[in-house]
Amino acid sequence: MVPDQRIQEHPAASAEWLRDARTARSLSVATLAWLGVESTLGLAAGLAAHSVALIGWGLAAFVEAAASLIVVWRFTGARTLSPSAESTARKAVAVSFWLLAPYLVIHVAHDLDAGHRAAPSVLGIVVTTFSLVSMPVLGVAKRRLGARLASAATSGEGTQNLLCAAMAAGVLAGLWLNTVGWWWVDPLVAVLLAAVAVREGGRAWHGHDCCH
Repeated sequence: MVPDQRIQEHPAASAEWLRDARTARSLSVATLAWLGVESTLGLAAGLAAHSVALIGWGLAAFVEAAASLIVVWRFTGARTLSPSAESTARKAVAVSFWLLAPYLVIHVAHDLDAGHRAAPSVLGIVVTTFSLVSMPVLGVAKRRLGARLASAATSGEGTQNLLCAAMAAGVLAGLWLNTVGWWWVDPLVAVLLAAVAVREGGRAWHGHDCCH
């Protein structure tokens, strides 16, 4: 059963469904606040350390913010009970996944050509560690809400939060391994994350639940 059909058949006016919709919107608003801090600090740390993955991770916060804004839009006003709004939001979240991949690949190619190597960054380590701990909590909560709401857009936003945590783990590993000469881990992580973003965008576009 496709998501739109599930929404039409779901008793969306029930108090429980509406409460979940409000929770999804509130979590997205809270995520937006943190992503503003994360993107600023991540970009600052990445530029200082010449880390492709760290810069890409900081820019990914803007993509995640777009997904959060889409979910806020989806569950505001009359759109809350609208199957067409869910379809539009689901496809918009898919596009937000695809926005990240080209940047990561192009930036990797540029930095490899220029000979840039990632350097350890205390700020980068602190910010990515915080996201590594907090983003899985948000991601799992949103994916559960997405399942209950039959909202692929909400599930997709949750997947982006989980992807953010995976990116944070990869960035931390890359910065540490660079200290022992494994500089290639940093750009490799960025390319792998670009591939994941393309795949998850396709799944979100078709309304499939993304499993991690």
